[in-house]
Amino acid sequence: MLNSKVPNPDAVYLITGAVGFVGYYLSKTLLKQNCKVIGVDNLNDYYDINLKYSRLNDLSTYKNFTLFKTDLADKEAIASLFENYRPNVVVNLAAQAGVRYSIENPDVYIQSNMVGFHNILEACRLYPVEHLIYASSSSVYGANKKVPFEETDVVDNPVSLYAATKKSNELMAHTYSHLYNIPTTGLRFFTVYGPMGRPDMAYFGFTDKYFAKEPIKIFNNGDFENDLYRDFTYIDDIVKGIVGLLHHYDKENLYNVYNIGNNQPVKLMEFIHTLEKCLSNALGEKVEFIKEFEPFKKGDVPATYASTDKLHAAIGFKPETSLQEGLQKFADWYVSYYIEKTEKIN
Repeated sequence: MLNSKVPNPDAVYLITGAVGFVGYYLSKTLLKQNCKVIGVDNLNDYYDINLKYSRLNDLSTYKNFTLFKTDLADKEAIASLFENYRPNVVVNLAAQAGVRYSIENPDVYIQSNMVGFHNILEACRLYPVEHLIYASSSSVYGANKKVPFEETDVVDNPVSLYAATKKSNELMAHTYSHLYNIPTTGLRFFTVYGPMGRPDMAYFGFTDKYFAKEPIKIFNNGDFENDLYRDFTYIDDIVKGIVGLLHHYDKENLYNVYNIGNNQPVKLMEFIHTLEKCLSNALGEKVEFIKEFEPFKKGDVPATYASTDKLHAAIGFKPETSLQEGLQKFADWYVSYYIEKTEKIN
């Protein structure tokens, strides 16, 4: 069973990246249970800003939600928020995401993922919190060939700057836990997907390409026998895991890191075929992507596969959403949000 003490309606939850994909769903879950949520987001244009505003408009209907349009790299603004609101629990989900974009634009990763996270840690030191939870990533495992990935694996060889910043976050959190007795929990996310997700993710981009009548690029060299494996995790399962950890930490070991994934990896081509079927169901007509196969990309890893035994032992975490069910919910949302809405306007 998940921790029965959470969430606490008397607590103040500060969530950075509150109108991002995971931040939006976590914020909404807490708000539905009458919790007070202080959201922080810089609303950058890394992807479709209209999608971010759709999430924000939904959250703004809750009286217990307040959003501050602030960048984590603004140290004074972050410190002021902590001083004024004294959050009990902080969930740091704001970060510059994306493995491939970190190769194109490294500077923004240092500012957001390194400087920004340091500012959060400093604020937690100056204005003590009950618990700091922060987003790490499965990318810290690099080209690890041992699967499933376990939290005890050595993760000293990141293959992208994004992964390097996430590993650095874990090291920084360890230092602050050790020096200042701040309970910190890092979550290594494994390919989160679902409605209102990030358009830069492959499943979303594939769907965009289909409706634009453009081919999708599949970076597996057309090698179906040695295809990429991914541990796709539906958003509802991710949020349940985070909620279960909000007030859960080991008082004897204040620093912790957990995998949070589906523990059931699938081949990339199987994922694509399932998405085609789900879009076919949503549209009532056969959907088949135009496919172009390309070489493996730098920074990509062959397989991401989470061992979730540690998180299960801590809070009873067990993903419940099948790939078919999760992708069907995404496909139904996409058709409703983009296609049917456009047809009504026209």
